[in-house]
Amino acid sequence: MQKRLLAPTLWDAFLNFLAKEGHEVPQSELQRDFSLVAEPSPAVQKILIDVYRNDPLVSEICEALVDIDTSLQQWRYRHVKMVERTIGSKMGTGGSSGVGYLQGTLFKPVFPDLWAIRSEF
Repeated sequence: MQKRLLAPTLWDAFLNFLAKEGHEVPQSELQRDFSLVAEPSPAVQKILIDVYRNDPLVSEICEALVDIDTSLQQWRYRHVKMVERTIGSKMGTGGSSGVGYLQGTLFKPVFPDLWAIRSEF
């Protein structure tokens, strides 16, 4: 598990794909510390806006990532409700605060750059 947590993510693979397609993805994004959660990037958002405006095929890939993100957020919500129903406000597994911790994960997108640009194209 630790090995996987230190490896590039789907988002990192997508950024590398964009770079191979000729988009000028900053090296800081391509060589980031994979052990950290990817942070929103104005430079990447600018690239994504251009993709949506000018590259229908790659924009479909972006939309597939948004679909994945939406599904993960829906799963998180259902998981919160199941845990709430099952254990209420008891402590969660691994010593977490249970439902409170899970509620804190709601509405946190996996691909924040794709959400940040929704009104730009």
